[in-house]
Amino acid sequence: MVHYDVIIIGAGSAGVPATREIAKSGLSVLCLDSKPSPGQGDNKHAIGGLRATHSQKSKIKVCLRSLEILSTWEEKHGENIDWVQGGYLFVAYREKEKKIFQETVTFQKKQGLDIAWLEADEVKALVPGINGNGLLGGTFSPQDGNASSLLTNHVFYTSALEHGADFKFKEPVKDLIISRGEVQSVTTTKGTYNADFVINAAGAHAQYIANMAGIIVPVIPDMHEAGITEPVKRFFNPMIVDIRPKTNEIFGNSKNYYFYQNHLGQIIFCITPDPPMYGLSTEETSMFLPQVAQRMVDLLPSLANLKVRRTWRGRYPSTPDASPIVGPVTGLDGFFNLIGFGGQGLMLGPGLGELSSRFVNQKLTKEDKEVLEEFSLYREFNKEELLK
Repeated sequence: MVHYDVIIIGAGSAGVPATREIAKSGLSVLCLDSKPSPGQGDNKHAIGGLRATHSQKSKIKVCLRSLEILSTWEEKHGENIDWVQGGYLFVAYREKEKKIFQETVTFQKKQGLDIAWLEADEVKALVPGINGNGLLGGTFSPQDGNASSLLTNHVFYTSALEHGADFKFKEPVKDLIISRGEVQSVTTTKGTYNADFVINAAGAHAQYIANMAGIIVPVIPDMHEAGITEPVKRFFNPMIVDIRPKTNEIFGNSKNYYFYQNHLGQIIFCITPDPPMYGLSTEETSMFLPQVAQRMVDLLPSLANLKVRRTWRGRYPSTPDASPIVGPVTGLDGFFNLIGFGGQGLMLGPGLGELSSRFVNQKLTKEDKEVLEEFSLYREFNKEELLK
């Protein structure tokens, strides 16, 4: 029976970076996935936004590190991941959002985030043509950006291979073998592999893997739809986020929506339905496009004549408080959760991949321990992050 120091279940936005970092450290690591190649779960559904603009300390710290890794990847490794540093703009049209953003900016700056409150005229200058009716201002974080989720996953995958990691695809996990409170091995449809550590990075299927270990994790996938337009000459730079809720009796209610212009000039956009749509289906709906288009054109009227090329639907494996579950499990040695990213795997994965490596190598820093405490399975899930 083959033995590995670490087995990672899931070759997505979290599992592949963790595989790379652990392989780099010199440990033997195997990454398992049921799909035929890496990044074929919800990684390929991601729209590519990368930000550290959060309202939770640990998310900010982890995402700042991820941004550092991804924004310098081409410079350091010579591989293009379509990185564009356009920043993130959270717009405020109501006093409620203005108050949230201004209070959050003070906290974010203390965590090392480069961010500022912009008055309405400054927002108009940043995004020419934005609807100025009722605009109060917004926050802008210039170091945030976007990249291709598929290219990012691919460069981590090829780097992991170069560092000696093993990957096995089309090999669903059937069971975890546990003895005396310790994970011993992983059984798939094709074999059994021993390991000292097993990392659950199974994304939308995180509950299924956790149940094999006899534990319950509050991770439930909810559905989000996205789309992309034809390319046009660049006319704005930041990812624009509007967190106002919207009532629509015809096409359904929604919460926040967001969009940006990628390196090719295409507008990529997404919306959060209200109430959430839970499940595993990736079949898009007929109500998404008219729902989100109405809101986007109202905010930025110059979008009205653009042609949409494609829409799709992805899964956000979410927790009740919109923060991930990362860390060991009490009473079960050798099992580590790396789950519940809620659609933010691309921005959290690289930083948490490094943390996962330090954990299995017993080299956690003081900051790592603070992150693990805030992302613990055993925290109270009663306070949702403001800028989830």
